[in-house]
Amino acid sequence: MTSTARASASADHNALPEHIGHIIFITAAAAMGGFLFGYDSSVINGAVEAIRDKYNIGSGTLAQVIAIALIGCAIGAATAGRIADRIGRIRCMQIAAVMFTVSAVGSALPFALWDLALWRIIGGFAIGMASVIGPAYIAEVSPPAYRGRLASFQQAAIVLGIAVSQLVNYAILKGAHGDQRGHIVGLEAWQVMLGVMVIPAVVYGLLSFAIPESPRFLISVGREQDAKAVLADVEGSDTDLDARVAEIETAMRREHKSTFKDLLGSRGGFLPIVWIGIGLSVFQQLVGINVAFYYSSTLWQSVGINPSSSFFYSFTTSIVNIIGTVIAMIFVDRIGRKPLALIGSTGMAVALALEAWAFSSKSGATLPNTEGTVALIAAHCFVLFFALSWGVIVWVFLGEMFPNKIRAAALGVAASAQWIANWAITASFPSLADWNLSGTYVIYACFATLSIPFVLVFVKETKGKTLEEMG
Repeated sequence: MTSTARASASADHNALPEHIGHIIFITAAAAMGGFLFGYDSSVINGAVEAIRDKYNIGSGTLAQVIAIALIGCAIGAATAGRIADRIGRIRCMQIAAVMFTVSAVGSALPFALWDLALWRIIGGFAIGMASVIGPAYIAEVSPPAYRGRLASFQQAAIVLGIAVSQLVNYAILKGAHGDQRGHIVGLEAWQVMLGVMVIPAVVYGLLSFAIPESPRFLISVGREQDAKAVLADVEGSDTDLDARVAEIETAMRREHKSTFKDLLGSRGGFLPIVWIGIGLSVFQQLVGINVAFYYSSTLWQSVGINPSSSFFYSFTTSIVNIIGTVIAMIFVDRIGRKPLALIGSTGMAVALALEAWAFSSKSGATLPNTEGTVALIAAHCFVLFFALSWGVIVWVFLGEMFPNKIRAAALGVAASAQWIANWAITASFPSLADWNLSGTYVIYACFATLSIPFVLVFVKETKGKTLEEMG
C-alpha cells in the first residue's frame, strides 16, 4: 500500500463511524457472552453453603465442585480459536448459547453431586468459548480509534453479569426467608439461583442471529462483498473499502490458519509474545479476584456476618466492580493500557495487604469492629482497583497484542492459562482459608506486587494501533 493510501486509511480509521449506535449494538450483543461468563462465575456464590449442606461434603470436595467448571473453561478457551477459524465467530456464539442453556437446566435439576459437576463442566466449556470469541470478534469489527472502549464492553458485560447474579440471588434468598435450601416454585432456593441463567442464555443465542459475521472471517472464506458490507457498516461509507480489504488480505496472506505449532519458537518453547499474554492472564487471576465472586458470602459468614448481610455485601462489591469498569472504559483509550495496569496493581497490593492485616485479628468466628470495618473497605477497594485496571485491560491486550498470524491460537492459549490459574485459586481457597486466612491474602498481595515489574518490563502499549500493525 502506498504512503498516500496508508494515510487515507489512517484517516478513515480515526473517523467517527456513521452508525455508532449500530456498532454499539453489535458489540453489546457479542458481549452477552461476557454477561453469561460473569453470571455463571458468580451465581454459584449463592449456592456454596447449600451444596455443602445438601451433599454433606467438606471444604476440599466442595472446592472441587465449585472449581470444576473452570476445567471446562480451559478446554473451551483452548479450542474456541480453531473452531472459530473453521465455522466462524457467530456459529461459535450460537454453540456457546446452547451449552449455557443446557448447563443452566441441568445445574438446577441435579440428582447427585457428580451430576451437578458434569453440568458445571458443560457450562464452563461455554464460558471458555465466550471468553475467546467475544474479545476476538469485538476487536475485528471495531473501528481502531474506538476499539479500546468497545473492547471494554466484554468486561462491562462480565461485571454486569456478576452484579445481576448477586441481585437475583439476594432476591431469591429473601423469597426463601433467608434459607438457601428453602423452597421456591417446588425447588430449593439454590437450584432456582442456578436455573435462572437459562434466560440470558436464550437471549444471547437470539442476539447472535442479529449481528454480522467478522469481516476477517468473511474474507478468509472468499466472501469479500459481504466483508465490504460489514466494513462499510462499522467504519463508515467514506472508508476506502477496497483499501481496507486489501490491507486485511495482505495481512492474511502473510499468515496461515494459526495452530499450536505456530506459537513455538526455534527452541521449542512459546514465542515471547505468547508468554507475555500468558503472564497477563495468570496475574489477573493470581491476585485472587474470583475469591471475591465465588466465595464472598461464605467468607463474610466465616467472620461473623449473617447470611442475608453477606449476600448484601456481595452485591455491593458487584456495584463497585461496575463503577471501576466504567472508569476503565473512560480512560483505556485516553491514558493507555499500561498506566491503568500499573495504577491497578499498586491499589490492589495495598488493599490486599490491608485485608491480610485485618484477617490476622480473627478470633474464632468473628473480627473486632475496627478490623472488620477495614476488611470490608479494603475488600471493596481491591475490587475497585481490579475493575478499573486488570479486569478490562487484560481482555483489551489479548484482543490486540498478538500478530495476525497467531492471534486466534495465541488468544486461546492465553485464555486457557487464565482459566487454569482461576481453577488453582478457586480450588485452593477453602483449604488455604482453613489453614490461615490472613496468610492467604498475603499470597495474593505478593502476586499483585509482582505484577508491577512484569508490566513495566515486558508489556508494550497497544493504544491506537490497528490489528494489522501488530505484525
